[in-house]
Amino acid sequence: MAEAMISGLLKRELIVASQIIASGPRAERGAELKRKYGITVSQDNASTMNTDLLTLAVKPQTMPKVLSELQGKVRPDTCVLSIAAGIPVRRVIEGLHTAAVARAMPNTPGRINQGVTVWTATSEVSADQRTQIAALLEALGVEVFVEEERYLDMATALSGSGPAYVFLFMEALVDAGVRMGLPRYLAEQLVAETLSGSAAYAKATGEHLARLRNDVTSPAGTSAEALYQLDESGFRTAIARAVHAAYRRSIELGS
Repeated sequence: MAEAMISGLLKRELIVASQIIASGPRAERGAELKRKYGITVSQDNASTMNTDLLTLAVKPQTMPKVLSELQGKVRPDTCVLSIAAGIPVRRVIEGLHTAAVARAMPNTPGRINQGVTVWTATSEVSADQRTQIAALLEALGVEVFVEEERYLDMATALSGSGPAYVFLFMEALVDAGVRMGLPRYLAEQLVAETLSGSAAYAKATGEHLARLRNDVTSPAGTSAEALYQLDESGFRTAIARAVHAAYRRSIELGS
């Protein structure tokens, strides 16, 4: 996700490569990013301290170690942005001894600038810093600001983990197509185009999703039979339980 941010910022010419410092534990990964984007790389997190915007793009399990390394080293005028799932703003504030902190939850389609990121910020984050963060997150796709941090754990479960649910559904559809006798390459193409087209159609029309579903469902037709089987199998309930389980896990990671 950090690479997606770097790529998006440079593609949109919002910043030049010499203004970006990327720090990570793997030297070979740093060398790859330097070759690809011309940025400065390091294996020492402290080398990123002289920055206007410090982005913590780490796994939640890694966050305690990173916060410990950087504690007391953040400039007073630096804004900190965390994209670690489940880690509340208060933990970053306590860990770094700084108050200008923002928290965001992007998703993997951001790697092709088609993602959605929900984010929030403390009152100490200035208007200029919020504009800077919004520009950074727009490099991943759509950014949505919320005032209440509690929505971040919900967004983690819905849009952050959402691509995994979609990919599983796609995989199941492809396998069903192959079982019927379609070549796998054709089943994959049909499923990918159907999902991308359906999502684009829903956005373009703005219609209620139930209305769009009904438009496809003729009385006693193929879609009606398929939807009946999904309901019989508890499809909606399984999705609801899965999303709520992800939500609970996000809260657990934060505690």
